[in-house]
This record gives sequence, structure tokens and C-alpha cells, in this order.
Amino acid sequence: MSFLIDNETRLIVQGITGREGAFHTEQMLIYGTQVVAGVTPGKGGAEVHGVPVYNTVMEAKVKHGANAAVLFVPPKFMYGAAYEAIISGIPLVITIAEGVPVHDMLRLHHLAREKGCRLIGPNSFGIISPGKAKAGFMAHRIFSEGSVGLMSRSATNAYETVFLMQQKGIGQSTCIGVGGDMIPGSPFVDMLPLFEADEQTEIIVMIGEIGGGEEELAAAYISEHVTKPVVALIAGKNAPKDTSMGHAGAIVSPDGEGSAENKEAVLRAAGVHIAEGTEHLVEIVEQLIKGK
Repeated sequence: MSFLIDNETRLIVQGITGREGAFHTEQMLIYGTQVVAGVTPGKGGAEVHGVPVYNTVMEAKVKHGANAAVLFVPPKFMYGAAYEAIISGIPLVITIAEGVPVHDMLRLHHLAREKGCRLIGPNSFGIISPGKAKAGFMAHRIFSEGSVGLMSRSATNAYETVFLMQQKGIGQSTCIGVGGDMIPGSPFVDMLPLFEADEQTEIIVMIGEIGGGEEELAAAYISEHVTKPVVALIAGKNAPKDTSMGHAGAIVSPDGEGSAENKEAVLRAAGVHIAEGTEHLVEIVEQLIKGK
């Protein structure tokens, strides 16, 4: 079992005629994802890797029964593209661009909830259910099917963790790039109920960062509602205060709010296993699997 995307996903690629959109469409097709249509305004009637291109999301949805969209569009155009997908009734919208204006994401965050849309990102690597489908730009060869669910604000830390899992023969159920921008469409706390309900997922891995309160909200939810073991890694312990580190959302306030120490403390109090690095994280996961 998997959730959000699987063999039945019928995916639209917005921005399919661009360099990144075209390349990753090909990779998603190779992996077996049902990419049913692409959307680029003004390019309707074209084809990319055999995928028909339309001018609007609504046209692509109606003609192909699409139920998910991934957006390979620049940050300044992301609002318009995501807005179109949400109001067209696409239930899952995945946004790849980094550095989307904060006010744009604030509006999209609330619009998605109003319309019942699951908005992922921005600054997301996408979603992959190994062996079934992927929607995004992750290197699918390092992923394998298994029982570890993973969600991460950082693409790089997620890849390193999955690669090390592969060396140990540990597979994944579903992996989600929550995204590292300041305003996420769906933070960790929105993903936890899905992992908890998923029969395939036995262990949940959460890779967080300094900045924001996502991990603290997740800790409160875990302590009350999650029965599966959770392993967390918080990146950025040595980051200086009041300085954005890499991702727009990875910033510790002058008063220390959003620091790795604060996040680890509340997660540990919620019963979460805290890892000091990716190798340690995989060691903990391996021990939990052996202990079952």
C-alpha cells in the first residue's frame, strides 16, 4: 500500500515544455508513472515524449481524468500555475520551485485547504512510492520498496539517508519532499496521519531543519496520536542565529526560536528517536527493524 501517489495516479506536468519539465517527464515515464498530459499556456497541441500538451489544466483534467499535478515552473509563475491547478479540482499539487514569494504561498496555503487540495512544497523534490510511481525530480534508482516512510524538508539529506538505507537493504514505503521554503503547503503535521494510517509503513523518518515551528507541531501530534516509532534528524546545529542557511525557512531567530536544540528537546519528550546525522539515523532504523 502507498498513499498520495501510486499505480493509479494520473499525472499532469505543468511547465512540461521547459528544459526541466521535459527532462523529468521522461524520467517519470521511464519509472512507470502515468504522465497523462502536460500544460504550457500557448503550447497546446504539442507533444513532449509522446505526452499531449494543453493550454489549461482544466482541459487536461477533463480529457485525461488527471488526479495529480507537478509544477516545473519558475517561482514567479508558481502562484498562477498552482492557483489554476487548485481551482480546477486537482486533489494533489506538487510544487518544485524554490524561493516562491511568501505572500504567494500564504494565499495558496489557505486556498488549497479551502478547496480540499493537498498542496506539497514549494522547494520540494516531489513524492515517490518506490516500485509504483514518482512525481518529482528525485534519482529513483536509489529508492527501493519497503516499510520506512520518509518526509524531509531537505532533498540532499533525504537522498543521503535513502542511499545509506539502500546499502543496508532497507526500503521505503512513501517518501515526501515537504520542502524547505518558509511557508510549506503541507508541513510534517499534515503528513503524520497519512504515515500512521498506511499499512505498509512501519517506521516513520522525519528530516527537519532549523527555523520555523514545523517540528514542534509534529512533536505535539506524535505524542498524542502516533503509535509507530519515529526517528528524526534536525539539520543545522552549528548555524549562526539570524542568518538564513540554504533554504529560505532555515533560519534561527535572535532569541533562539527555531534552533536545532529546541526542536530536538520537544521531539525527544514526545518519544521520538533523535539522530545526530544520517549514518546514525540509518543505524537507529536498522535497530528498530531488527527489534520487531
